[in-house]
Amino acid sequence: MKRPYAIVKNRILINTALLYCDTLEKLLRSVLFEDIVCRYLRRLKSKTPRRYEELSLALGGDGDENGLLDKILTLLRMLSTNRAEELVTLSPAFASALERRCLLREFVEGLYDYWRHFERYLVLPAPSGTKAPQADLYHSQFVTINEELKMLILRLYRTVITNLTGESIRVYRQLPAATNLGVLTERIDWDIPSEDYHGLKEVPFIRYVLFEPPIIFYPRQNKRRGAFIELPENPLKGLKLSSEEWFCYPAKVGRLTIFIFFHRDFASLGFSLSNLFELADREAISGQRPEAVLVFGGPPVGREGISFFYEDKENDFVVGYVVGSEDADYFGYLKKTTLTLHNLIMIKRGSLPLHGAGVHIELKDGSAANLIIVGDSGAGKSETLEAFRVLAEDHLSEMIIIFDDMGSLALSRDDILCYGTEVGAFLRLDDLSPGFAFAEIDRSIFMNPHLTNARIVIPVAYYHQVVMGHPVDIFLYANNYEQVDRERPIIEFFPSPDEALGVFRSGARMAKGTTDEKGLVHSYFANPFGAPQRKEAHEILARQFFEAMFERQVKVGQVRTRLAIDGYEQDGPLAAAQAIFDLIRNL
Repeated sequence: MKRPYAIVKNRILINTALLYCDTLEKLLRSVLFEDIVCRYLRRLKSKTPRRYEELSLALGGDGDENGLLDKILTLLRMLSTNRAEELVTLSPAFASALERRCLLREFVEGLYDYWRHFERYLVLPAPSGTKAPQADLYHSQFVTINEELKMLILRLYRTVITNLTGESIRVYRQLPAATNLGVLTERIDWDIPSEDYHGLKEVPFIRYVLFEPPIIFYPRQNKRRGAFIELPENPLKGLKLSSEEWFCYPAKVGRLTIFIFFHRDFASLGFSLSNLFELADREAISGQRPEAVLVFGGPPVGREGISFFYEDKENDFVVGYVVGSEDADYFGYLKKTTLTLHNLIMIKRGSLPLHGAGVHIELKDGSAANLIIVGDSGAGKSETLEAFRVLAEDHLSEMIIIFDDMGSLALSRDDILCYGTEVGAFLRLDDLSPGFAFAEIDRSIFMNPHLTNARIVIPVAYYHQVVMGHPVDIFLYANNYEQVDRERPIIEFFPSPDEALGVFRSGARMAKGTTDEKGLVHSYFANPFGAPQRKEAHEILARQFFEAMFERQVKVGQVRTRLAIDGYEQDGPLAAAQAIFDLIRNL
């Protein structure tokens, strides 16, 4: 960013290298403060014209908006250092207005709330060509800038209210009054595959992230629609991204590095990646070539759809592309397009991508196993992991999350190893145990908590555990729609690779409204993210891995989570978790 700030819709991005305030005087005379007051006055005039007229008359206005703005700015500056009684003497022009203190207080409270209704982001660009971003002092400055701004804004608000009313503050609310989230960015040269990608080179990389909980974002969509479409040509050819409007989050997606470029219109989604994917260090960026890039928020590509990908065979590279429309304003598009790129690369490398959850479980009696549950969105995989946590006190000695949504299998000489992709999880609030999300509020990012399919992005794993490679002991398909009875137990094992492949290949589940699907639906291997796009290669890999699992005595079956059956949203995964514990004890 080369400008001190940018206001785009309900977002404010502040470049603290150009707009730094460490005193009330600087804050009150900043261009951003003046702009916010001006915008609030216009909002007041539009939404509550009667109150606007009262305020204008109290300040001796004649209908001139600029004149009213100047008077309010002057009054606020004077109230930051003087009590109202003193102002009557110092500036008699405000005597009439100060007789309407309730009106003025309502204005100040409204202005404060108006500021806080924005999504507020702090951006600290690192000086190019220096070692500043690596310096501890620079890190400390990055962390303290937002805290200092927060205290400055709170001090201004409290001082103005106290001086205006003559009453001291009795209840101090330490609200996140500055920014919700901050990033330190740096322009870094990386190994660009070809001329087609030169339009990405000026975009700054996110090096460090800071957020002030609780964070609640309100994306314009709350579910994902449509498929991921392969493009015949590179969508980045001729595209140039502005360093003013774009950021790059260098993500460690399992064993891969993927550079995720996102437009500032989708800042809430892009910055939330810090709770989902490990942030790559400088050594993984400088002079290095990632395995893939994703551009999120670009111009239309001339085809219907939202999410696309392109395989650059000449450069052994994969490109993801999401159109910058209002329909794309959902975190699921950012997450799933990234994971689709991961899966395409895994298939090409001979690993089998999995849509599911992987976990290492150690029980209190010493028995342990590495478990994988495969299932599409809403099948109950994440909810079963949550049920493990609920039952942890009575049963668990240790639980390590390997992956919560997407992983992969690889063959070693002796074992079948599973790897993860994410250090966080993107979960439905409705499917979590009561109180869990609020217990984790200090680490979580909430999205549309007032709507159906409300979501939370929360850290759940450590990167070194995600990529270390865990031998698989139990491999289950998540069946969310069948009731349990004598003929259909909670856990049922398959007698052969062919029968197992039939169930996994069918990918049956009852849709729960997390996408635009309804009723009993099927998705190839419960994984619409790369598997159907490379079906022929995936089919060969699937048979190879399933036969290997049966040869190496891996328990392969299905678990009936009953998540889609009314009344079993909580009890179904709990019963499944208990059955899995019993299975592990008897291995």
